[in-house]
Amino acid sequence: MIQSMTGFGKASLQLPTKKITVEVKSLNSKGLDLNVRMPSLYREMELGLRTQISTKLERGKIDFAIYLESTAEQTSTKVNVPVVKGYIAQLKEVNPDADETELMKMAVRMPDTLKTEREEIDENDWEQIQAIIDEALQNILNFRKDEGESLEKEFNLRIGNIRQYMNDALALDPERIQAIKDRLQNAIAELEVNVDENRFEQELIYYLEKLDITEEKVRLTNHLDYFLETLNGSEANGRKLGFITQEMGREINTMGSKSNHAQMQKLVVMMKDELEKIKEQVLNVL
Repeated sequence: MIQSMTGFGKASLQLPTKKITVEVKSLNSKGLDLNVRMPSLYREMELGLRTQISTKLERGKIDFAIYLESTAEQTSTKVNVPVVKGYIAQLKEVNPDADETELMKMAVRMPDTLKTEREEIDENDWEQIQAIIDEALQNILNFRKDEGESLEKEFNLRIGNIRQYMNDALALDPERIQAIKDRLQNAIAELEVNVDENRFEQELIYYLEKLDITEEKVRLTNHLDYFLETLNGSEANGRKLGFITQEMGREINTMGSKSNHAQMQKLVVMMKDELEKIKEQVLNVL
């Protein structure tokens, strides 16, 4: 079953002093374009996370984010008391009569008056965070599969339409061939010249062979069948589906150039329209 590259997954966790939220968003892309945002506390885990994400999601423009919200009453940022006292002492030397409160206001605006104690990663916390990362990735995979089911229905509809239009065009072939014969015979009759009937028949056969679309019909049918076979395969392969649509387009274009018949050309245009809709959606396939 195919999967879409479009998806969204989210999971959250409440730890004793913080709430962790993981979000993963994905859009279509030719390759893997991975953007990871996470608190500096967990930055050392980024390389492993990138490998984990790329293994599961494979392709797409992916935005992965870990959000941390502190729920503790205490903060890791503290006033650097010795530094503040040092600034106040120096300011008093500059202006001994200055108000103590004003000196305090000036001192706390100086550099290094606040210090943040670096928090170390708690292994137990990280194991729980890893679990919700797996959950968020599974959620986006489920989203992709659901989107893939919708795409599969769309592809089956469009392929069926192309096949029907092709069969309708082939049903017009006897009428088309007869119209070409009549047009050539009328043109010769208008010239009022004598022609060798045998030679005329040979030239007519040669001309009609150039306009024959049997080979294009066979190849297009094979491409339609191969598209559905790939669609129902065990491995999702958007690139292969894209290559097959290119081959389908070549056969449809050749049919159009050979048709030389107004109604058949209309059917070819309808086939092209269906194929363009397929191409647009194939870009979203993993």
